[in-house]
Amino acid sequence: MKFIMSILKGMVMGAANIIPGVSGGTLAVSMGIYDEIISSINNLFKQFKKSALTLLPYFIGMGASLVGLSFIIKYCLTNHSLQTNVLFVGLILGGLPVILGRFKGKKIGAGAGIAFVIAFAAIIGLQLVGSGGGDVALKADVFGIVGLFFVGVIASATMVVPGVSGSMILMILGYYDPVLGEVTDFFRALKAFDMAGMMDGAKFLVPFGLGVVIGIFAIAKMIEFLLNKFEVITFAAILGLIIASPFAIFMAAENLVFSFGTISVSVVTFIVGFVIAFFLGRE
Repeated sequence: MKFIMSILKGMVMGAANIIPGVSGGTLAVSMGIYDEIISSINNLFKQFKKSALTLLPYFIGMGASLVGLSFIIKYCLTNHSLQTNVLFVGLILGGLPVILGRFKGKKIGAGAGIAFVIAFAAIIGLQLVGSGGGDVALKADVFGIVGLFFVGVIASATMVVPGVSGSMILMILGYYDPVLGEVTDFFRALKAFDMAGMMDGAKFLVPFGLGVVIGIFAIAKMIEFLLNKFEVITFAAILGLIIASPFAIFMAAENLVFSFGTISVSVVTFIVGFVIAFFLGRE
């Protein structure tokens, strides 16, 4: 049962990483699995079997979500943007009791307050910066491949940090639509057994994927250090990132339609998201 629940939690994280403004790391904290994932990543080579078995269901869920839900989420964001974004706000806020529990019995000083404000402002600032720019044309030359690798490092690092949306960072850098397009084209080619199409996509996705893996390991080490040495301040910063996330989601949202029907359904999707995160965080 725990394995299945971990897959479901991984699917929630995977779905979150597709949507600009929504952070997979935020939902990992909300569901109470953030520390476990960070620790397992950092101890993967020291305690390979234990760490791999811990991470496996999460990665299965994320992979299934990224492949299976990318088309559905794209459709929902285009046609039901308000209801979909509100669902993720519910998922984020539903985990707040778990996060606030981290401060119970701890001394909260001025440093924690400053960390909260800086983190909150950083998320809003990033979203404001991301309002402009255009898409990058992917090229299979040396500079293009190296650039994709470093974009993968940056995007994965932000996916691990709660409150920071990897998709939003990709959008700011102009890589969101090109990379998402390559992913969907690759799986269309895979479904059709089109080797030429798969190879064409792989020349972009492989360097990006390598950057993602390296970035995750690098940032996970830093996060573990901060949690061990400055737990209260680190969680205050994480709380600031999370509280800012709903604002960032609606700042990034497009195609919002406000009517009695959409608002009514959005209330339902918010409750659904809140309840899911609330109970998943206690599993």
